[in-house]
Amino acid sequence: MARDIDTDAWAAHEMFQSYGGMEGLPDVAVRPRLSVRDFARRVYPGVLVALTIALAASWLSQHYAAPVMLFALLFGMTFHFLHQEGRCIPGIEFTSKAVLRTGVALLGARITLEQVASLGWVPIGMVVAGVASTVVVGLGLARMLGLSRSFGLLSGGSVGICGASAALAIASALPKTRDTERDTILAVVVVTTLSTIAMVLYPMLVTALGLDHQRAGLFLGGTIHDVAQVVGAGFMISPQTGDVATYVKLLRVAMLLPVVLAVGLIMSRGGAGQAGKAPFPWFLAGFAALVALNSLGVLPKPVTDTASEVSRWCLVAAIAALGMKTSFKALIDAGWRPVAVMVAETVWIGGLVLAVVLLAT
Repeated sequence: MARDIDTDAWAAHEMFQSYGGMEGLPDVAVRPRLSVRDFARRVYPGVLVALTIALAASWLSQHYAAPVMLFALLFGMTFHFLHQEGRCIPGIEFTSKAVLRTGVALLGARITLEQVASLGWVPIGMVVAGVASTVVVGLGLARMLGLSRSFGLLSGGSVGICGASAALAIASALPKTRDTERDTILAVVVVTTLSTIAMVLYPMLVTALGLDHQRAGLFLGGTIHDVAQVVGAGFMISPQTGDVATYVKLLRVAMLLPVVLAVGLIMSRGGAGQAGKAPFPWFLAGFAALVALNSLGVLPKPVTDTASEVSRWCLVAAIAALGMKTSFKALIDAGWRPVAVMVAETVWIGGLVLAVVLLAT
């Protein structure tokens, strides 16, 4: 069975086992415990590299209007050698797991139950059906094409929920193996590319179909994968379309909690055919708490804005760290099947949402 953290440096594995995530589940077989000072000293080189890549990716994203996650991932992959040996390994591991889970937890500050309820029952039913069916389609296609069940979950969740962020969140609840990390990178690369293509093509599609602002927003928010691309596509048509698309997209993001919670519960019990058990994803409690507090109006806007921005930086740094853990060769060796699965999932959710928009609204 593959180790929870499979690297080329056993020392990093020994050290990182004691703080492998936010779950706080101790592994008594692997210690000693580190003081806070020693912990910071060991992880800061890798964390600093990941943050530097995140800064560069954000700058390029702002200047060239391209997905920041894709830049961070590609830049990270060019620094793969840092994860093969040296002082950066512990920090890269820490960023790709604990920092990632912090970013996922803080996503809850962007959602309120009022936003969800304001959409009405048809969009809510559409989103629930779209997310659930896309995950099922992903699992079925992955099995048909001989891919792992983990990739089916990652691809279906990323296409159905919120792109790269969903892939990272689901991956954090899966058992950690070499294939899981490769599958996560594949899902992020493909879903980001498809989301960018959709951002360009879908506004032309809704215009050609003659959809009004409300229905156009429902379609864009219900189909495009990443939040940033949804916002870009929606406001490309009109402010009203952009607002509706954003709320629908936030409803899809809200589906992240039940999906990852279900995955975590199944994997923590050691589902059949799994390489090992995954700890229960306690960071989702933070996600749910922030949604509840934000819904009650307890959190002032500066706090929610700050939490959202910190979440974005955590996720960008985490994807940079995941990139550093992945080689180009591993992606090439995966072949065409993962791409085919995610294209089919994108077509599925697009067709389903379009049918609902045309027939039920």
